[in-house]
Amino acid sequence: MNDQQKRNAIFNKVWQACDTFRGVIDPAQYKDYILTMLFVKYLSDIHKSKTAEYEKKYKGDPVRIKRALDRERFVIPEIEIQDNSGKVEDKFFATFDALFERRIRPNIGVLINILLEHLEDANKGKLHNVFRNIDFNSEANLGQTRQRNARLKNLLEDLVDLDLRLEAIGHMDIIGDVYEYLISRFAATAGKKAGEFYTPAEVSETLARLVAPKPGDRICDPTCGSGSLLIRTGKQVGSDDFSLYGQEMNGSTWALCKMNMFLHGMDASTIEWEDTIRHPQLREGDALMKFDVVVANPPFSLDKWGQEIAATDKFNRFFRGTPPKSKGDWAFILHMLATAIEGQGRVGVVVPHGVLFRGGQEGKIREAVVRENLLDAVIGLPTNLFYGTGIPAALLIFDKFRKLNGKDNVLFIDASREFAQNTNQNQLREQDIQKIVDTFRNKKTIEKYSNLAGFSVIEENEFNLNIPRYVDTFEPEPEIDIVAVQKEIEKIESALSNIRKKMDKYLSELS
Repeated sequence: MNDQQKRNAIFNKVWQACDTFRGVIDPAQYKDYILTMLFVKYLSDIHKSKTAEYEKKYKGDPVRIKRALDRERFVIPEIEIQDNSGKVEDKFFATFDALFERRIRPNIGVLINILLEHLEDANKGKLHNVFRNIDFNSEANLGQTRQRNARLKNLLEDLVDLDLRLEAIGHMDIIGDVYEYLISRFAATAGKKAGEFYTPAEVSETLARLVAPKPGDRICDPTCGSGSLLIRTGKQVGSDDFSLYGQEMNGSTWALCKMNMFLHGMDASTIEWEDTIRHPQLREGDALMKFDVVVANPPFSLDKWGQEIAATDKFNRFFRGTPPKSKGDWAFILHMLATAIEGQGRVGVVVPHGVLFRGGQEGKIREAVVRENLLDAVIGLPTNLFYGTGIPAALLIFDKFRKLNGKDNVLFIDASREFAQNTNQNQLREQDIQKIVDTFRNKKTIEKYSNLAGFSVIEENEFNLNIPRYVDTFEPEPEIDIVAVQKEIEKIESALSNIRKKMDKYLSELS
C-alpha cells in the first residue's frame, strides 16, 4: 500500500466515524470530538509501538522500560480511580485501548474526560489546556446518558481498527495530512463557521509560495485557526530550519492547531491562545516579537475588533490611523506590519476586496502604507473559494525590504478568471497557483492578467487599489455576422413550418 492509499484508508475510516454525529450535532462541534479522539488514538499507538521496542531492547526490565518511555515525546500516565472512601475502583493507562475496553461502561464520557485530564497533566509543557474546551460527558452536545453513551461507544468502535504506529503508516506526514484533510472536510460542511478555523489548501499554498520563506526564518500567523496556513508556509522552506509562531482567539480552534502541529512533527512551534489585537502574546520583553514572515487569513471585516484600545496601544501599531470600529481588516494588517522585521520582513494576508477601495480612515491608512513603499502586490482571487462565503478575496503582499531598495511600483494581478469550477466550491489548480507565483516573482505585465503600476499611477487613482483600475480585462463583444444570422433564422423558420404542416396532418387524421 503506497502513502496515498494509506492516507485514504485512514481518512475513510475516520470519516465513517462521523456518521455517529451527523444530523445530531453541528459539524463545527463534532469535529472537536472526532479529531481529539483521533489524536488520542495516535498517542496510544505510538506508545504501544515504543513499549514493544523497549521491552525487546531491555528484555522486559520494567524499570528501564518505564525510564525510556518517560523520555518519549509524550508520556502516557497510569490512572487510578478511587471511590469516596479512597479505595481504588479502577486502574489503567491513559490509552485508547483502555477506553475501548470500557466502552460499555455507563460513565464512559467521564472516563474519557479523566483520561484527557491525565494526559494534560503528564505533558504540561505540550498539552496544557489543549483538552480544556472539550467535554465528552456534555449532555448539551452529546445528548442524555443513553444516547451519549451509545455515540461514544460507536466512536470508539469505529476507530479501534486504525493502526497509526509509525511502522504501519510509514512516516508522520501521513497522519498529519489526514488530520488536515479531515479539518478541510469539516470546514466544507460547517457553513459560515468554517472561516473561523480553516483556510482552503490552495489559498494557503499560494500565499506560502508568494512569501517565499527561507531557512532560518521565524514565521508567524497571528490568526492561525487550525494551523494549516502556518504549516504550509513552514513546509515551503524545504528543511526543518524554521520556527513557527501563532496566536488564536477561539479555544477549541487553538486546541486543534496544537494537535495539528504535533501530528506534523512540529513540536517546537509556539501557539498562543488569546485575542491578537487586544492581547498580543507573542512578545519579547515589553515589545512585540519580530518575524521574517507573517501570514494570515484574518476574519473578514470583523466588527468590534478592539478599536477601544487603539489610542492607548503600547505597541504603537496604529500610528498610521485607526480602522473603523465595524471593520477590523486594517487592524490585523497593521499588527502584521508591526511584527515584520524592519528591512527584511515579508507579509502576506487574505482580505475582502473592500480593503482595496473603502474610504474614510481605511483610505488614509492605505495611502500611508503605499507612501511608505511597503506594498508589493495586490492579487485578486476567484469567487467562491472560501467555505461559508462566496465573496471574492484578494491577497496583499508587503515587503519591508522595499524601503531600502527604493522600489515604488506595485504589481496588480487579476487571477479571478482562472480556476476549476467544482460542485460546491471553486478551486485554484496547480497551473493557476504557479502562474500567480511566476508573475509575482518576475514582476511581469501580462495583457488582461497583470500590470506593474508605478507610484504616480496609484497616486492619480487617489490610492484606490481596486484591481480593475490597473488591469484591463474588458473583452469587446464579438462582431455579429448579420447575413449569417439571417440565414440561420430562415433555416429555423423553414424547419418550424414543416413541423407545423406535419402536426396539422396528424390532427386532421385524428378528427
